[in-house]
Amino acid sequence: MDLTLKVWRQKNREDKGGLATYKVAGISEHASFLEMLDVMNEQLIMEGTEPVAFDHDCREGICGTCSLYINGEAHGPDRKVTTCQLHMRMFKDGETIYIEPWRSAAMPVIKDLIVDRSSFERIQQSGGFVSVNTSGNTQDANALPIPKMNADKAFDAAACIGCGACVATCKNSSAMLFVAAKVSQFAYLPQGQVEAKQRVLNMVEQMDKEGFGNCTNTGACEVECPKSISIEYIAKMNREFLSASCSSES
Repeated sequence: MDLTLKVWRQKNREDKGGLATYKVAGISEHASFLEMLDVMNEQLIMEGTEPVAFDHDCREGICGTCSLYINGEAHGPDRKVTTCQLHMRMFKDGETIYIEPWRSAAMPVIKDLIVDRSSFERIQQSGGFVSVNTSGNTQDANALPIPKMNADKAFDAAACIGCGACVATCKNSSAMLFVAAKVSQFAYLPQGQVEAKQRVLNMVEQMDKEGFGNCTNTGACEVECPKSISIEYIAKMNREFLSASCSSES
């Protein structure tokens, strides 16, 4: 496959940035999108041009760091896959492909296609965890009866990899799907009940501090999520938040 790539280049956060045009040839339709970018960068290095900076790690759809905005879609034209799982057979020979970083004030560009997602980490640190008694008297988790429906919902919510596709594809740059998944992951399990009220209050407060927009139930986040996290979790988080808010006021 021969392709024309329109790639976003930006030196740092202060740089205005812009699209640069590169041509690559002989790309296999079986190659992954990141492998295609590797070929492009090898070509740029041979030409004496600085390679394009982009994030990647596991390349197995687990870590979410490879996130890119491709032809106006988070993670590209395929569904339920991350960018590293996207294959070039989804594109046509001779096609022009636009490659950009996430667009959100809460996730500023660091360089080229790499964005700062530390806002997600701060939200997690504010309450996305369970405090465990490690004194030696810890109760065996298997001894706690949990309805299968609740366990299934908790595991589905835990599938969120924090890639940020929900933010990138939302017209309001809302992080509600991410936060809702992290809140719900613990809200459905008994281990998470002890800190449930403070958790949801802290995480929502931190989300607002980071500057993410509000959810207006468009549903684009669910469509573009590579792990198919349902917007039903947003409703669950809202119920948890209202309950916690009422308790704190009384």
